[in-house]
Amino acid sequence: MNTRMIVELVGYFGSALVLLSFLMTSVFKLRIINAAGGVVCTIYELIIHAYPTALMNTCLVIINIYYLVRMRKTERAYNFIEGEAQEPLIYYLLNYYKQDIMKYFPAFHGGDGPLLQYDAAYIVYHNTEPAGIFLGKRKTDGEVEVALDYSTPAYRDCSVGKYLYNRLREQGIRKLTFMGKAGAHESYLQTMGFQKQGEAYRKDLMKL
Repeated sequence: MNTRMIVELVGYFGSALVLLSFLMTSVFKLRIINAAGGVVCTIYELIIHAYPTALMNTCLVIINIYYLVRMRKTERAYNFIEGEAQEPLIYYLLNYYKQDIMKYFPAFHGGDGPLLQYDAAYIVYHNTEPAGIFLGKRKTDGEVEVALDYSTPAYRDCSVGKYLYNRLREQGIRKLTFMGKAGAHESYLQTMGFQKQGEAYRKDLMKL
């Protein structure tokens, strides 16, 4: 493989990252991947002396970084509603996001059957838009076994969980337990501070 081909591959890789970014449903992920693609494209354009395009991509990278920092510093105004698991609104949201929910919670089939087994049910809103759904079973000593802790794609930056966990603690819930295989949900559990203990993931809300 000669140098020219390597340079061309760098350009293709950068372009692929930029295109991939537009497939992201999360604005945060979109900007991260778009910025990474912009950096790679800028390197390619400097190598081939395409300075005007390199300048444009540099500006786009700076804009992405600016908004990423702004998103991290700006707290969204969330609110939550505690309800009954079998309420029509929860059924509607579970069915509306069913395919996405199954990616992260393949063992959860709540939208297809009765939800009476869950006595801890919360919906998180950003303004008037649903941002998260939480369902679980209350145990002893303020513990809740989590069946579903789902954030909608536009709010998948852990901010929903951070908000909700603080509110749950105020509701007297002291500990969260997630049982079974985490799969794609494991990275979220680790980010949110869950500790793996055998087959379970546990988080002490009193240590927030």
